[in-house]
Amino acid sequence: METSVKIHIIIGSTRQGRYADKPARYIYDELAKKEGVQPELIDLRDWPLPFFDEPMGPSMLKGNYSNELAKKWAAKVAEADGYIMIAPEYNHGYTAVLKNAIDWVFSEWNNKPAGFVSYGSVGGSRAVEQLRQVVIELKMLPIRHAIHLPLEVYLATMREQVPANPDLFKPLREGIFGDRVDGFFTELVDLAKTMKSARK
Repeated sequence: METSVKIHIIIGSTRQGRYADKPARYIYDELAKKEGVQPELIDLRDWPLPFFDEPMGPSMLKGNYSNELAKKWAAKVAEADGYIMIAPEYNHGYTAVLKNAIDWVFSEWNNKPAGFVSYGSVGGSRAVEQLRQVVIELKMLPIRHAIHLPLEVYLATMREQVPANPDLFKPLREGIFGDRVDGFFTELVDLAKTMKSARK
């Protein structure tokens, strides 16, 4: 029987006038077309977690979080079988709000795959490289492929309303490297299914 997996698409920016909604919604709409996948948009604006301040790290707390919102966040993270993090690049790195959301929990992330969608200087590649190191420490498996929005896509969609015209994202599916979106989804979903079975 085909395994169904739930994939969280985490919007890793909360600033005013953010761009992150546009690629997040595009990824959500495209992923929703795949069979056996339940995507969910997770907006960190809806999760105003304080800066992590527990007396010990989450790996030592074993799920016993004292902050009530953190308990709810942990339960939400635990629901998913894999994650796509929308990670804009700020000053050669990813956002503080995304790092804080990651740091609040531990075991709920374990043994699940993560993929990254980024934009900014050099397509957000430096933010993604940092995130790969972080999620490995959380016993996650970062997939090889990432989606780095080229400048032409960013400029074409930046003034669009959400959802942006999906045709403006076509360069991600065309060109000498082929369909980068489909390859990204296939790798993430296949690993999510395999790792879900292994966790059982």
